[in-house]
Amino acid sequence: AYDPSSPYSASKAASDHLVRAYGRTYGLRARITNCSNNYGPLQFPEKLIPLMVLNCLDKKPLPVYGEGQNVRDWLYVTDHCEAIWQVIQRGRVGETYNIGGSSERTNLEVVRDVCRIVAEETDHPHSELEALIEFVPDRPGHDQRYAMDISKLKQECGWEPKESLESGLRKTVRWYLDNDEWVKQV
Repeated sequence: AYDPSSPYSASKAASDHLVRAYGRTYGLRARITNCSNNYGPLQFPEKLIPLMVLNCLDKKPLPVYGEGQNVRDWLYVTDHCEAIWQVIQRGRVGETYNIGGSSERTNLEVVRDVCRIVAEETDHPHSELEALIEFVPDRPGHDQRYAMDISKLKQECGWEPKESLESGLRKTVRWYLDNDEWVKQV
């Protein structure tokens, strides 16, 4: 059910309603997808996971909203692309499909995982990286939990995520370590 709590989430809900209305009015053969939080290589460094990786490397503070207890489901970017392709090929016109990574974690757990993986992939001591965690005021309208039921997508399109949060985070950290020039350009 739609229950947006911020202008950002209201704009996403409105776009779904607009697409459905076009389908009903003009016969647009659309399928709608809603996804959980994406992460992976080439993600803009302002987003949580790349920001944490890059701040760990630079020994800068790791800002975490509130007490870090907001829960998100994390979806590796190539899994998301594959899910969209499956919806295009096998999804039913006019239907909505949720795409998620089946990897719910608190933001604090994700930040601690990033610290651990960066420490394992570099010579940065894990305890020093975790000491960089800094709690900052939460955003207005910030939802406590985003969750996805992907059972419809599994049943109708035969899709499920291939990457676990651990394997996807490791690939992501490695990518940022190996692509310093890209980071400097953005």
